[in-house]
Amino acid sequence: MVLRKSDVNRVRTLTLDRPDALNAFNEALYEATSIAIREAADDPDVAVVLLTGSGRAFSAGNDLKEMAARITDPALADKGSHFTSLIDALTDFPKPFICAVNGLGVGIGTTILGYADLVFMSSEARLKCPFTSLGVAPEAASSYLLPQLIGRQNAAWLLMSSEWVSAEEALRMGLVWRVCEPGELLPEAHRHAEILAARPIPSLIAVKQTIAAPSRAGIKAATERENAHFAELMGAAANADALAAFTDKRGRAN
Repeated sequence: MVLRKSDVNRVRTLTLDRPDALNAFNEALYEATSIAIREAADDPDVAVVLLTGSGRAFSAGNDLKEMAARITDPALADKGSHFTSLIDALTDFPKPFICAVNGLGVGIGTTILGYADLVFMSSEARLKCPFTSLGVAPEAASSYLLPQLIGRQNAAWLLMSSEWVSAEEALRMGLVWRVCEPGELLPEAHRHAEILAARPIPSLIAVKQTIAAPSRAGIKAATERENAHFAELMGAAANADALAAFTDKRGRAN
């Protein structure tokens, strides 16, 4: 099992559950999460989805071992990825979507926050978009959503620098809504989720629709641009060197 689900008071909590891999997204986790989000969208007893992670990470981003395998094995490269399914599910999700960032968030562990209606973050958590350090392009329409959410300069730093951002910096940027002590993170996120979940679901959907509808075309266009750049850069010299260094580091650690 790579994803845990629980329901309390019309709030469905989805917990990324690959703690040994710091909840990095492999194809199984992308698929499970996208299915779970679509199921929650269709479930009349679910008003709000809350996403968090198990262990010390929210998500370490793409599983780089799997990414390296896709580059070297043409059969895997031609299969496509459930990453797209997840982005489509998030874009289409009609109900409130809340993230509780319990630990480090890297790559998709940061860019997924662009789809959240509310983000709670542990004071000990950190975020990073490592695209330039991996020699690739942005993902998940982050090149469109993040400038809208946190302003062009904050987004440029986050997407270009590959540097860590603390919880306090993320709050200042407007990337998160509340910073909580680690032990208070899930209780606070749940408390606010249950306030929303007590409201009529059709009304929640109407509010979400009116907020999100103007961004749909921008998300689609940005995703196409990002995918084109990503396809061009993945496997190129800078990316190959970065993945080789990661694989070598993992091998020496074991």
